[in-house]
Amino acid sequence: EEHAQETAQLEEQLQGWGEVILAGDRVLRWEKPWFPGALMGATTVLFLLIYYLDPSVLTGLSCTVMLLCLADYLVPTLAPRVFGSNKWTTEQQQRFHEICGNLVKTQRRVVGWWKRLCALKEEKPKMYFASVISSLLAVAWIGQQVHNLFLTYLIVSFLLLLPGLNQHGIITKYAGMAKREINKLLKQKEKKNE
Repeated sequence: EEHAQETAQLEEQLQGWGEVILAGDRVLRWEKPWFPGALMGATTVLFLLIYYLDPSVLTGLSCTVMLLCLADYLVPTLAPRVFGSNKWTTEQQQRFHEICGNLVKTQRRVVGWWKRLCALKEEKPKMYFASVISSLLAVAWIGQQVHNLFLTYLIVSFLLLLPGLNQHGIITKYAGMAKREINKLLKQKEKKNE
């Protein structure tokens, strides 16, 4: 019931962005075969532009916030004109509801992980500090080895491709293959030990 209430609130807040969210959803789920290529192309162009302009952190942050403010002001006004009729089909309404429900679930998962981390800090402080510091050291080492903009590009690209990979069962397929290979190796080890 609480989940339904949160979803309804989010739907209300994002109503002005509805058409854009549905269009983005179609692209992220690769409804057409050329969508992943277009997605990667646009991401690459954006990152090449950032690399070429080489803005300072403050300039980059200011421009990003400025673009977000402009989008927040213009999108709800222009979207109905660009996408046509304000009336949605039942299918579109259902999909928008699903997207908002998924966003609420994701938010709850993140909050759940954060609470678990806080609980671990209270219950097992040594384990908490050891795991946090080792994770941060690993991230710092990766950051030192790979150029930060290229690393950001890889992370953003992966996150943008993730819904499509999931939708087309590619992640499930390769995760299944990896599990089978691991099980084979474990069985071979067991045989050797015998």
